[in-house]
Amino acid sequence: MELTGWVKNYEWGKIGINSAVAQLAMANDPDFNLNEEETYAEMWMGTHICGVSIVKETGETLDRVLKEDLPYLFKVLSINKALSIQVHPNKCEAERLHAERPELYKDPNHKPELAIALTPFLALVGFLPTEDIRDNIDEFQPLTKLIGKEAVDEIHEKPNAESLKLCYERLMKADDADVDKCIKEISKHYQKELKENELLDVFNKTSKEFPGDVGVLSIFFMNLVRLQPGQAIYLGANEIHAYLEGECIECMACSDNVIRAGLTPKFKDVDQLLESVIFEGAPAHRKIFVPYRIDDTMQVYSPPVNDFAVIHISIKHSTDTYKLRLEPFGSILLTLAGVRRLHLKTKDGPKEIILTRGSIVYIPIEAAPEIEFQPGEDCGDDFTAYIATFNYFKKA
Repeated sequence: MELTGWVKNYEWGKIGINSAVAQLAMANDPDFNLNEEETYAEMWMGTHICGVSIVKETGETLDRVLKEDLPYLFKVLSINKALSIQVHPNKCEAERLHAERPELYKDPNHKPELAIALTPFLALVGFLPTEDIRDNIDEFQPLTKLIGKEAVDEIHEKPNAESLKLCYERLMKADDADVDKCIKEISKHYQKELKENELLDVFNKTSKEFPGDVGVLSIFFMNLVRLQPGQAIYLGANEIHAYLEGECIECMACSDNVIRAGLTPKFKDVDQLLESVIFEGAPAHRKIFVPYRIDDTMQVYSPPVNDFAVIHISIKHSTDTYKLRLEPFGSILLTLAGVRRLHLKTKDGPKEIILTRGSIVYIPIEAAPEIEFQPGEDCGDDFTAYIATFNYFKKA
């Protein structure tokens, strides 16, 4: 089944044709009308109630056709402005939060997620090693004044999870006027130090986008991770993060639960974030999630959860037919470049679909154990696609 993705126009998205989401939506749907003044932030592919994919041939929603929800949600993101400082609840927390406040927490599911860079991509991911946080607090003296002597002394005496928690709680619960003053003092007097720590551009950009927001100061507590295309980060339950800039493929459990605490005009649930977040410091290089290669054409991003895995295929222009083995689980394929003829089995018999940039296809269970990518009309480009599926690659 060929699908139409569901486009989200959040204000942090890229504008008009500059957005990969808009470009793919135009390629995917001939009825899509581009507005050059509009932001295009996300394209959802899956069965989540907040953005169900549509079956092109019939106009039905994918969940009605399948008569069930897929365990994952597949997305493309185009980020111009920082997303919120956030964590995603674990399964038990999600069930409780949804029961207590369904208007904020949209479903009872957890939301582990994987982001694979399509362009150079910038994100804050997890806490820095505690010793590095201590050094930042010392170097940027307005932070010391904001956090207070007791907490600062504690992180000097015992640089561990407990002292990190104390400092971060003091930061996140500081008075708004004091936070604003701290940001302005750092901006005025610490440009040299910001540059030496490779934080100048991020600090200036986030403080301009969110003036006086305590989330700006999280850059002194969190790893700044720079991804190149194809590199990925995996975010398990309760890991603090914020995407800052760039475009990516994203896959997650079928959920839209977010606990926010900064860099956002939306509701900040600071107390819940502080209760949920894992206060564990680690260096930035440990945040890169490495796929494993099956062959010259296929690699797999297999996170430590059952809900999803992502297959990346890159078929050389000169390759004749590539056969991809699949287990019997419903999958969603997104084409990014090139042209191929997809041959697969369906309950109505064999089917052929021409894949071009923007093509979204639901691959049914009965297509297993093999689908074929045969040469299509010659466009001169290698063929590139991502496939979201149940994580049958996960080791027991």
